[in-house]
Amino acid sequence: MSKLYDVIIIGAGPAGLSAGLYAARAKMSALIIEKDRNGGQIVTTEEVANYPGGIKDETGPSLVARMVEQVEEFGAERVKATVLDVNLNEDIKVVKCEGAEYQAKAVIIATGASPRKMGCPGEKELTGKGVSYCATCDADFFTDFEVFAIGGGDTAVEEAMFLTKFARKVTLVHRRDELRAAKSIQEKAFKNEKIDFIWNSEIAEIKGDGMVESIVIKNRETGELTEHHAHEDDGTFGIFVFVGYIPQTSLFKDKIELDQTGYILTDVDMKTNVEGVFGAGDVRQKSLRQVVTAVADGAIAAVQAEKYIDNKFGH
Repeated sequence: MSKLYDVIIIGAGPAGLSAGLYAARAKMSALIIEKDRNGGQIVTTEEVANYPGGIKDETGPSLVARMVEQVEEFGAERVKATVLDVNLNEDIKVVKCEGAEYQAKAVIIATGASPRKMGCPGEKELTGKGVSYCATCDADFFTDFEVFAIGGGDTAVEEAMFLTKFARKVTLVHRRDELRAAKSIQEKAFKNEKIDFIWNSEIAEIKGDGMVESIVIKNRETGELTEHHAHEDDGTFGIFVFVGYIPQTSLFKDKIELDQTGYILTDVDMKTNVEGVFGAGDVRQKSLRQVVTAVADGAIAAVQAEKYIDNKFGH
């Protein structure tokens, strides 16, 4: 019979690693399953300046590396695998991966969220070749170039302002006739001389051979298409997409309660509506998605999982 873990943690971003650390330190047998690289979105972040107590010149990868080291020190097991299915309704939860099946008394879901794509022709092909979803990661590549920022929420407008520190000009393209961002953020953006605005518009196509060379913008009211080409001296420009995030919860649909956008609903103790199943980090419905809130979620989930196991199974 395969090993029965106390807790299985799905996802090795800051929330999952924090849960693994707290679980292992409490002498629980813990398994962290991650299909990709450790750290989730934070590993694409060049500078982590707002993590309390972070070291000078902290980067996403350096922070995650220390987290992984701690997790291993306390004895949590880690495996790289894609989860194909879960059975969460029984007392013993089952997590099915390619070529292996794992069992645990409790499960913590920390699968995170990923940037929403626009879905226009050329976007996928030119991602990493001018199309980006992370200003902190890629703004530097476009120093003294022109860039387009897509979106109208808080993140889009804040990132557009951040981009002005590098780019010579930032054009914010929004599908409505006014921004959705907080008024205080809007005011700063409107005062920034480096930011132009294109309203009621969306991206119809991104063109380029090996790198972004032009962008086709469609006016949603008139249907008119306008193509912007890279300046001949530049040869390219940047396109930064900030149109929201998609929670990685398709696996859990109909198995635990999700909100209408797909985020996991939990209480303050990270408990879902299914006994012994917890949510942590960006994957759950919450007001702030940052490393600091993710690690807090992970710690709470692990502590609550331990209490659940003690009550349910005893020692």
